[in-house]
Amino acid sequence: MNVSVIGAGTMGNGIAHVFAQHGHAVTLLDLDRGRLDAALGTIGKNLDRQVKKELLTEAEKDATLGRITTGTHLAGGVAEADLVVEAATENPEIKAQLFRVADESAPASAILASNTSSISITEIAAATTRPGQVIGMHFFNPVPVMKLVEIVRGLETTDATFEAIRDLAERLGKTPVEVNDYPGFVSNRILMPMINEAVQCVMEGVAEPEAIDTVMRLGMAHPMGPLTLADFIGLDVCLAIMEVLHRELGDSKYRPSPLLRKMVAAGRLGRKSGRGFYGYE
Repeated sequence: MNVSVIGAGTMGNGIAHVFAQHGHAVTLLDLDRGRLDAALGTIGKNLDRQVKKELLTEAEKDATLGRITTGTHLAGGVAEADLVVEAATENPEIKAQLFRVADESAPASAILASNTSSISITEIAAATTRPGQVIGMHFFNPVPVMKLVEIVRGLETTDATFEAIRDLAERLGKTPVEVNDYPGFVSNRILMPMINEAVQCVMEGVAEPEAIDTVMRLGMAHPMGPLTLADFIGLDVCLAIMEVLHRELGDSKYRPSPLLRKMVAAGRLGRKSGRGFYGYE
């Protein structure tokens, strides 16, 4: 299968890695050539880690890298795709534009999938002439490690499209879960309000970030605390998802914490900026 992945950020390079590792020819696309080069470097490092853990051989690593090509031209990069997976920034206007171009340029038989974590698949599909072949394929970070994929059905998504993507996810070694098209789907509708409430606890002086994370790790058996997780995800991403939940569901319980807004405005985005609720080298 020929797979085109749009967006070479954290999620895009992980998605490209997984598809290539499982034998698919991958075209990784991004407007920024520097980001593409960085993505290939990240994929190489992650493959080295798998070799060190004896999950892959050196030959399998080299074969995986050999299946990945890169490009900066979207229309040409999807021209021979059987599947397009969009993993661009969490912005509905940007996604709609990318899907319009993919729809115009990809073969008529191609499925168009989005890795969106909260934006309506139905709305994304409406930007195309093939809404029945549009679906959500929401991976989790780090993609090579995390088993879950939320398979999100838009209003027009056909059974054939759903079954094809569900079966493909299983062949990638993932566990697909069927989810209907509601804001935040299942994962972020539950996770993000918890993170937002943890931020609110910091703002109100209930406890320090370390204390909040320790309570959730040791008391609730979470592998990492919500504020550590927010830094890992990116506070800007958390804010964007909370804004989608608040706007689309209209309930005040989804109102983003003022502290979350303030930290994003200050550029304290978590690990990727070097500073969030914690400091990073």
